[in-house]
Amino acid sequence: MATTIRLSRGGSKKRPYYKIVVADSRSPRDGRFIERIGSYNPLLGKDNPDRVKLDAERAKHWVSVGAQPTDRVARFLDAAGVKERSARNNPNKAVPGEKAKERAEEKAAKLAEAEEAAAAAAPAPAPAEEAAPEAAESDATGSVKSEETAEAVADAVAEEVPADASADDAAAIAEEVAEGGPVAEAGEEKAEG
Repeated sequence: MATTIRLSRGGSKKRPYYKIVVADSRSPRDGRFIERIGSYNPLLGKDNPDRVKLDAERAKHWVSVGAQPTDRVARFLDAAGVKERSARNNPNKAVPGEKAKERAEEKAAKLAEAEEAAAAAAPAPAPAEEAAPEAAESDATGSVKSEETAEAVADAVAEEVPADASADDAAAIAEEVAEGGPVAEAGEEKAEG
């Protein structure tokens, strides 16, 4: 007969209360047990002495005759000084699963495509700035308005380019935005409305 030291649940719904019992490993969780050696009330604070009550002498006896405690009871026995419990370490616990890794790779690929499209759109307004140097007037803060326009165009391109668009489509949308095409006009209407 294999004996275990485990918790047996009592109490009502959403108000758990556990007995620390020694039972045959084949018996049900809340079923027949050999001896009750303590209690555990998780609703009490961690600093409350009534949270875990344990008969340390009986626990030592059952551990000495080969009863195996569950992980939670082993923590209680370690705190009471009955049985030393080695700390467990699972370094792979925080490592994402395969599907999460795949989703992260897809997201990174879409982000890289969007950045490439924005980079392709950024040089397009540059020749227009060189052709009209008077457009690059400084305001009171000393920043150049044409740089703000280029940033606005790059932002508009990033918003308008779908995630699954190819580089050629992204370049075409960038040209439309730079020329003030239908995509740019739609953005202006949003700003005005």
